[in-house]
Amino acid sequence: MTLLLLLSLLSLLCCGQVEAQINPALPFREYLDPGQLVSLSWGFDVQQDLITFELSIGTMGWVGLGFSDNGGMAGSDIVIGGVFPNGSQYFKDRYATGNTLPLVDPQQDYTLLSLSERDGKTVMAFNRSIGACDSRDFPITTLPIKLIYAYGLNDEITHHSGRRGTKEISLLGYVPRSTPTTTNHFDITANNFTVPPVHTYYYCRIIKAPNLGRKNHIYQIEPIVDHVDLTHHMLLYGCSASVNQTLEGMCYSNNMSPFNFCFKVIAAWGIGGGSFYLPPNTGISIGGTNDPAYYRLEMHYNNPSQAQGQVDNSGLRFHYTPELFDHDVGTLHIGLDLIPEYMLPPDTQSFRSYAVCNTSIFSKVLPGSFPDMNVFAVLLHTHLAGRKMRVAQFRNGEQIGFLGVNENYDFNLQEFKYLGQTAIIKEGDEMVVECTYNTKNRSKVTNLGLSTTEEMCYAFLLYYPATDISFCWSVPNMTQVGASLQATNKVAAGANLMTMTWNESSVQSYQNLLHNVSQVVFVGSTVHGFAAQTGFVRDIKANPSLSCKASSSEAGSTVSTHGKAKWTQATLLSLLLLWLAVLH
Repeated sequence: MTLLLLLSLLSLLCCGQVEAQINPALPFREYLDPGQLVSLSWGFDVQQDLITFELSIGTMGWVGLGFSDNGGMAGSDIVIGGVFPNGSQYFKDRYATGNTLPLVDPQQDYTLLSLSERDGKTVMAFNRSIGACDSRDFPITTLPIKLIYAYGLNDEITHHSGRRGTKEISLLGYVPRSTPTTTNHFDITANNFTVPPVHTYYYCRIIKAPNLGRKNHIYQIEPIVDHVDLTHHMLLYGCSASVNQTLEGMCYSNNMSPFNFCFKVIAAWGIGGGSFYLPPNTGISIGGTNDPAYYRLEMHYNNPSQAQGQVDNSGLRFHYTPELFDHDVGTLHIGLDLIPEYMLPPDTQSFRSYAVCNTSIFSKVLPGSFPDMNVFAVLLHTHLAGRKMRVAQFRNGEQIGFLGVNENYDFNLQEFKYLGQTAIIKEGDEMVVECTYNTKNRSKVTNLGLSTTEEMCYAFLLYYPATDISFCWSVPNMTQVGASLQATNKVAAGANLMTMTWNESSVQSYQNLLHNVSQVVFVGSTVHGFAAQTGFVRDIKANPSLSCKASSSEAGSTVSTHGKAKWTQATLLSLLLLWLAVLH
């Protein structure tokens, strides 16, 4: 036994962590049986209406997985496959009418990706639509679903003889959890703060990091909410090394306040959100030599009734462990910077704003090479006028997918949601954040700002391994905007927008202007400073609406999906799967 192997084994015994590496395409995994002979890994892409599975069973015979209403065979949607002794494969989409051999579905809507026998196991990978391609296929929703499995000892598909089972799992709403043996928690909350009787108030509190003696990993973040009717969002920021004192008061009231030197997002919670668990083998670092010594808690109180005398101790609870995982988690905050000259036109059914993040700038801030960012969850955020959001990813000038889509934004449902499969951001990739607003009930322009009656356009990306990049924001070149509006400077441009006669033509012209002018992209780090670069808004493709009978090659090496009418159903799932929370 080599010394390296011995040290690795001792490390596992010491720390109690035996974690499988995260497969970016199939980040979720569960055993379906008590004996742990049957495991299922999966990942999904709501925008492509695609879910991918890998079933592994300890047999050299046939294997089957099904989707059932009640855990029984009758009415279930089943796929069966295996490898013959001569190496040839068999794989069929089937359906069961009773406790008999499932019938072959005349419309084959499952796509085989791989099938192999090795180490006494049969491993079958395949994909299908999230919805349903025909009446014999079982639609997958955000609700828990009963999975049934069975297998044989050889390749003759006969009765399973008791080699079967059932397990209920929420495939699209799955929350993987780490199970460290040593755990603890600490709270960062408001300090008996009396919420002022004003519509919008931002309370900040800087506290010293807890003394943990060594690096630990946060694996769960839990909200503590005293007043659900007042607390709009909570954010925890890491502070730069220049911050060395505790403080509390109103945020953003003084440009030289220590509050402004704490801008690296560590954790976020928004209205409608609950506890959030990080994926197994990942954690947020705290207590290490490179971790912040001070943190800033930001509380956004939304008090439209201007209630008085409400004392609040809301905040966040952090569950942590000294049993370190493989990956440190970071949060990348991207979107449209808040500038007062940027305005949304009034009385408009649908108006789009844009922001750009170009990761090629990161090398101007980060020392050394820029590692791939493995994004596993997203939180999107606008305010009351927001109706839709999209975050598109581009590589070498071409769009390669979406990091988030919400076609039915709900201000009261804001939380991080797992993407379903890990998206990889490489150095040089660009992201475009698009927000769509409805201002039909407003007679005046809407500014960007902190109040819920003002607007934002942000996305928060959870990823690993963590870097020192804090944010990547952009603003349109206001000099170019002003020139188009016949204004000599950005202040004059803002004045022109406030007095402009808005109609369908002027709204469209203004939206095109904001899309076509250059963007000033800012990147910031609490450790390494700031950098800026010019960028442009790339055109975003329409949301996918693939045909159920499309081949896997036509689906961009993913899989066939179902028709347009049922794509609407899958799009609605994105409301519950990809959602949003907060900042500033």
